[in-house]
Amino acid sequence: MEITDAKIFKIALFTSLIGIIGMMVFSGSIAPKEVAIEDIDRGMIDEKVAIVGVIESVKLSSSGKSYFLTLVDNTGRIPIVVFESTIIEFQEAGMDINDFKNKKVKVTGTLTEYRSEMELILANANSIKIVE
Repeated sequence: MEITDAKIFKIALFTSLIGIIGMMVFSGSIAPKEVAIEDIDRGMIDEKVAIVGVIESVKLSSSGKSYFLTLVDNTGRIPIVVFESTIIEFQEAGMDINDFKNKKVKVTGTLTEYRSEMELILANANSIKIVE
């Protein structure tokens, strides 16, 4: 059996299509890693994670455009930053960020470091859900 350029092209095309279809099928099942606050370290910067805890406080930034939430679980606390674009999403959905105060929530966001402190950046209004 002789391998020609046409056969190699067909094999490469077939395996590429299988890979693309596989990514499309499994992309919906990929979820961020759920972590406890005490397990967060600098090696996780820029990772998307989920944390379950209680929103202890909701504070408006000095610019009046962003909010800072404090999330507490049994292991520690972490600040959550909610930028203006996400606040607009909340308002368009008829939700108030203050409604999450003292509620148990699951928050999904990207870990970053600001002034040597780890914080979670909320990606959008769907990234925080009240859990019971």
